[in-house]
Amino acid sequence: MFAPRTTLPWPVVALFTAGYLAPYLLPTVVGRLDAGLPLSATEAGAVGSALLLGSAAAGFLLASRVERIGARTLARVGLTLAVLGYGGAALADGVTAVIAGAVLGGFGSGTVTTVAATRIAAHPDPHRVSTAGLLGVSALAGAVYLTVPHLGAGHGQPLAAIALTALAVWPLTGRLPGRAAPVRTRREDRSRLPRLRAGLVLAAAMPCWSLVQNSLWGVSGRIGLTQAHLTEAGVGVVFAVALGAGLTGVLGAGALGTRLGRAVPIGAGTVLIAGCVVASASATGPVSFAAGEIAWNTLYPIVLSYLIGLAASLDPRGRWAVLVGSASSLGTAAGPLTGSVLSAWAGFPVMGLLLGAGLLVVAVPMTAVALRTGGGPRVAGSVRLRGRTPEPQVVEIPVEGSAVPVRDAYGTAGPRRAGAAPGSGA
Repeated sequence: MFAPRTTLPWPVVALFTAGYLAPYLLPTVVGRLDAGLPLSATEAGAVGSALLLGSAAAGFLLASRVERIGARTLARVGLTLAVLGYGGAALADGVTAVIAGAVLGGFGSGTVTTVAATRIAAHPDPHRVSTAGLLGVSALAGAVYLTVPHLGAGHGQPLAAIALTALAVWPLTGRLPGRAAPVRTRREDRSRLPRLRAGLVLAAAMPCWSLVQNSLWGVSGRIGLTQAHLTEAGVGVVFAVALGAGLTGVLGAGALGTRLGRAVPIGAGTVLIAGCVVASASATGPVSFAAGEIAWNTLYPIVLSYLIGLAASLDPRGRWAVLVGSASSLGTAAGPLTGSVLSAWAGFPVMGLLLGAGLLVVAVPMTAVALRTGGGPRVAGSVRLRGRTPEPQVVEIPVEGSAVPVRDAYGTAGPRRAGAAPGSGA
């Protein structure tokens, strides 16, 4: 039978939203840096990459330090850096100051995301928490895309929106746990990351997967403006509708849960996303552009939610969740620059074909990891404990004398001879 659903940790959902908002607003951030500052399209993409690289660096530096420092303290530090960095970049006029603020804010976003990832992994149902976080960030980003075009020109509006979100989330950090108790057994200190091979394969595949997504996402605004012949307000409406469709997709993923396992949504979903990438990059009119973006944004958060749940299932302490997320951020960081370079070199349609082919290749190892870690379709009658695949654990119990393993350790109940091992059935 299935375990009852637990209460969602809303502070963690809010942290997830604040940490992921910058990547979701990347097209408007890069587009407005290009239009509002003396930067070329490639240079603006490089600034976006620098922002996301700061986010990835935070994850790698802090992956194993959340328990030691404390989730509450680290979340507050990250939110403070996000407010100062993005807020300063929004108010600055000089290119150097904007870049410095964007990188500082990116490091803050990465810190917040790191805390959220460890808390998601510690939750009994990590997939449900991640889908709730994706719902939050999709809804907020959609609102920003609808609002920003009506607030005037300039690079500051989307950056200010990220800073204000971080400021609004701050009061919720009081409900996060503090520093963990420093007492820990010697064996636990020396313990390696569990499921090392699966974690390494996933960590190697995720940068490629994220690179493709954000290569297209970083130039989607330019595709809409120059190739699909939309205005900035029209592109904003398309993005808002697309993110709204993403909400529907995430709701569906949340309702479905892990009934199909993780391998089918990850593998088949990535293949479908590859087709959407090709269609969106090849769009030459408003209808085809909107169709490609809506279909892509419907599928992307669904697959991402299962990937987050897969990483969280590899280690209940959340270390793989943070490391895989940080590796993904490396691909995310390289996305805007890669998309700008490819589109300038070969044009948007060829860029889409190359990115789609890359997704088809990377879908294979990710699906294999999901299958090997219990991510196949669930069989009727199977038991699901605490929302994740049960993993073998070693429990040491001090006893007097030494116990000898018995082949029939779980035999039928019956009278037991004196001195027989418990459970032997003798």
